[in-house]
Amino acid sequence: MSGILDVLGTGLPVRVLQFATTLALRGAGAAIYMALTPFHERQLIAAGNAAAGSVLAGTLVALAIPLAATLATSQVTLDILIWGTVALAIQLATFRLAALLVPGLRGMIEQGNTAAACVLTGIQLAVALLNAGAMAG
Repeated sequence: MSGILDVLGTGLPVRVLQFATTLALRGAGAAIYMALTPFHERQLIAAGNAAAGSVLAGTLVALAIPLAATLATSQVTLDILIWGTVALAIQLATFRLAALLVPGLRGMIEQGNTAAACVLTGIQLAVALLNAGAMAG
């Protein structure tokens, strides 16, 4: 029993630090995403815009997927920080690319076009899954 407690005593603080690092990366990624987007998600969501809400929810999940893969496969917190940053950069670039591929995306989201929101969310989630696969090696 003391062996288990010893492992828990040394391993738990490391895992808590790694989890906190991952949460901080996801938070930073969300803040950067909201600063990069041409629409104001908080205001649109407060006004009841379902398209903006679903895009933001999809983005949060899309940011978390590759970070979860990094957390699951990395033993060292620095690896999580480095590869998590790479994963976030890929996800943020995905939004920029999607905005180029879907002309008028800003106006569609601002007008509550849920079809456009679904396309954007789908692109982000698809790339997130591929990104996670790459991060997991």
